[in-house]
Amino acid sequence: MESYPVDIDIDPEQIVRWLMVERQRGGTGLDFSAWRLNQRRPIEPSLEDRLGDEEQEDLSDEVTVAQLVIMPTHAGAGWRIVISVEVELEPVVPGEDSPEDEREPIDLDTFYLDFIRSGHGTTAVVAEAESTEAEAHLDQLLRAIETNAHVPGGVSSKAGKAA
Repeated sequence: MESYPVDIDIDPEQIVRWLMVERQRGGTGLDFSAWRLNQRRPIEPSLEDRLGDEEQEDLSDEVTVAQLVIMPTHAGAGWRIVISVEVELEPVVPGEDSPEDEREPIDLDTFYLDFIRSGHGTTAVVAEAESTEAEAHLDQLLRAIETNAHVPGGVSSKAGKAA
């Protein structure tokens, strides 16, 4: 799949809220899955750090990564939207309990409340399409999201059928 960034006029909150409204109205023609993962990463040294090399090696940041993947229910449509959020927590010192690096499935409401609505973290939205036709259907869906269009039967179901 070829990736390209989603138009910056469509922010992640707008996408998730649109999806929540579509879900509430009944069948969206879309499948979506979300998960979160707690990880430890080495702290990147900066000029302001006054720690020695050994102390820097001992410290790490704890981050939570969350991702929502949206795709058409029809598996052959060949496109998806991925919203990723990374939230940096506090630096961790050696010997403290470490969370498991295991994906935890979460629902759409949890993804929205904990990662999108909270406004904390770094968010990225990427759209991927396998073909020009799939990209056209994806663009149709993105226009519906951007204009907050909700039509009977769902705009997204039309986007998934023709591919």
